[in-house]
Parts: sequence; C-alpha cells; structure tokens
Amino acid sequence: MEVKRRTARNLVSKLSSVSEQTRTDALCELRLISKHDPDSRPLIADAGAVPYLSETLYGSSPTIQENAAATLLNLSISSRASLMSTRGFLDALSHALSNSPSPTVVQSCAATLHSLLIAEDTYRPIIGSKRDILYTLLSIITDNNAPPRSIKDALKALFGVALYPLNRASLVGLGAVPALVSLIVRDARTGIVEDATAVLAQIAGCEESEEAMRKAGGVRVLGDLLDEGTGASERIRENAVAALLNLARCGGEKGRKEVKEMGAKVMEGITDLTKNGSAKGKTKAAELLKIVVDGYGNQSEVRDFRFNTSSDFMNHSI
Repeated sequence: MEVKRRTARNLVSKLSSVSEQTRTDALCELRLISKHDPDSRPLIADAGAVPYLSETLYGSSPTIQENAAATLLNLSISSRASLMSTRGFLDALSHALSNSPSPTVVQSCAATLHSLLIAEDTYRPIIGSKRDILYTLLSIITDNNAPPRSIKDALKALFGVALYPLNRASLVGLGAVPALVSLIVRDARTGIVEDATAVLAQIAGCEESEEAMRKAGGVRVLGDLLDEGTGASERIRENAVAALLNLARCGGEKGRKEVKEMGAKVMEGITDLTKNGSAKGKTKAAELLKIVVDGYGNQSEVRDFRFNTSSDFMNHSI
C-alpha cells in the first residue's frame, strides 16, 4: 500500500508541472490507475488530486479535459467527500458541462453528479441549489444533436437531483416538465424513454408540477404510454403509473380530475400492471386504479418509480 501511496503522490505532484506533456502523461496514468485499482482511489484523492483535476476542467485541450473528468468520475465511486469538500469543484463540473466541446467530458461530468447524488442524500440539496448545473442538464436533454449517452447521463443526474423533494419545484421552474415530456414524445429509444419517465415520475411528486404538466400535455402523454397498443416496456408503463399517481396525490382537484379521466381511458393498461407488473408496480397500479374508480387512495405517500439500480453504475469506472 505504501508503494501505491508514493505512486499517487508522485503523479499528483506532476499535475502542477509547467510542462503540458508531463501533466498530460500524469493525468493519463491517474485515469488508468483510478479505473483499474479501487484501492488507489482514496490515495489519489488524499494526495491532493481533486483541486488540480477540477482546475483542469477549465482547460482548452479536450484530451486533457477527458482524462481529468474521467478520473474525477472514478474517484467519485469511493472518495466522494474529497470531491465535495474541494472549493470550486461543482463550479468546475458546471463549466465543463456547458462549455466542453467533448461529449466524453460532458458524459463524465454528468455521471459524476449522478454518482454523488445517488450515494449521499446530504449532497442533493447542495447540488440542487446550483441552478446553472440544473439548467445545463436540462439543456442537454433538449438538444436534438446531443449523443444518446449524454442524454442518458444527464437524465440520471436529474433523477438524483429530483430525489430531494425541495429540488423538484426548482426543476419545474427551470422547465423540466416540458423538456421531459418533449423528450418522451420525440425519442423512440426505450432506454431513454424509461429514464425520462422515471425522472418525470419523481418531479410529479410536488404540487408545482400540476400546472406544468397540464401546459405540456403530460397526462395525455403518460396515458398514451399506458395504452397497450403503444408497446411500451413494463418499466415505462410502471413509471407512467407512478407519475400519474404522484400527480393525483400532490396536485389539486384539477390535476386529480385529469388523472381520473385519463385513467378511465387506459383502464386495461393499468389493470394489466396490477396482475403482471413487478411487485412495486402492482401496488402502484392498484393505488392508481382505486383513484380512477372511486377517487380514493392513500394521498399521504408519494410513490417512487422504476429506475435502473445504481449498483452497476456505481461500480462503473472509465
């Protein structure tokens, strides 16, 4: 372990070299070590790498940025406190998200945010208060030219932000609902629609979402996903149920009425999930069915959604 510690210190010391080639070589090696050797990640962080890596995100070289962003993502798996305690770290991520010409950098930065948000609930209000980060993530999912991987990583980060209830109103205010509804409508890729509906279901768990959903035609779109003729995946349909359920519980009478009317049109799809969905999906579908049929249901609990489990992602390094 002492050899690994000395190696980490030596490489980190080179990040302050006046030679760009020396810095580049050190960054490449740190990226590889942090990818393949989990034990070295805290050693790299403890050696003081995070401030240098953060500063590098402001650089003009895409290659150097890519190595720095990838190393930060790898460190976020097990050295989250070192990242979040570094002054200017989130500002550097925000800058790279919105300014880097490299899709790989954007993806690594968004993935780093997701890694932090999923693992530590105390980070959610901190990151959620950074409106520039939220705005940029929403800009990515509304960009028709954004690579699918960038959209998926942005959605995962938004999902983590929305886990904190007080962040949901901020997302609504920044236009998250029409952005997500538009993405669901225009994108036929199952994985992206699954993730987008998961985020929308979470955001629907605040009263501010009701008007935004109405203006964006969200209830109609969610209803369409529950129509058996659309061929939506089980996870998409369960997310649609969760979104409608949260909207009915957290919105006012208008929202509840709209959900009931739409639910009556897709009764077969909801009923099918009560029989053939996942254990959680069956429960949510039954609750929504109760609201549709007789207007009752447990209004005190906001239901969650089906999103890809974080375990695979948290073990992912690049």
